[in-house]
Amino acid sequence: MGWYYLLVGLFGACVAIGELVSRYRDEPVRALLTPSAVLYVALNAGASLAALALIRAFGWTFGVTGTPDDAAVRWTQTLVAGFGALALFRSSLFTVRVGDKDVGVGPSAFLQSVLDAADRGIDRTRANERSRLVGDVMKNISFEKAHQSLPAYSLGLLQNPAPDTQAQLGRQIETLRTSTMPDSAKVLILGLLLMNVLGGEVLRSAVNALREEIAKPAVPPPADVRQEESAPANGPPAESAADPPEAGRSTEEPSGQ
Repeated sequence: MGWYYLLVGLFGACVAIGELVSRYRDEPVRALLTPSAVLYVALNAGASLAALALIRAFGWTFGVTGTPDDAAVRWTQTLVAGFGALALFRSSLFTVRVGDKDVGVGPSAFLQSVLDAADRGIDRTRANERSRLVGDVMKNISFEKAHQSLPAYSLGLLQNPAPDTQAQLGRQIETLRTSTMPDSAKVLILGLLLMNVLGGEVLRSAVNALREEIAKPAVPPPADVRQEESAPANGPPAESAADPPEAGRSTEEPSGQ
């Protein structure tokens, strides 16, 4: 019977991993390696194990005929506990009216709050990493030059981009283009939008491939800086070898008396 619990725990962990991968599409592996993600997966696996224990204790067979020791009954209980534990524990035992809101009372309140806290922890960790990455990749990139060519090239790198993803990205970029934000903010948001679809490393490769075409024009140094750079580096100019005679002084010696 022990291996049924092992399967249930694996099923619950796989469900949690699938949820996280679907939410953090840019770098799912890095998201899964954060401490908050480990907690999220462990909570889901624990919920599945607890669900199987309750199912076995109450003898729920979910419409399958047979004794609790039959293979069909055990497999049904294992699958329901592994893939349906969250639905079971997130359901409220009863609902209490607090003000103008209905508050569920039961395991769902605790489980949902803990899972949401773990999810927010993953999101904050990924936000710090994404901020540093997009600032580095999109440095010195012009939004006016990049908002058409960079998305088109980036989506062209993908072999199977979803049509709805392309349409949504196009709408987001058009909204960004017509906004009144400064160019520096627009180009960072453009990088984040593309990163959600491509991932950080593919975005870096795409930007590097188009950098000469989408980079900001080089700003020439101020005139005073150019004059300082063109001045001799060895101090003031040397004096002439033949200095002019002083004013009012004769160049000839007075004749003797």
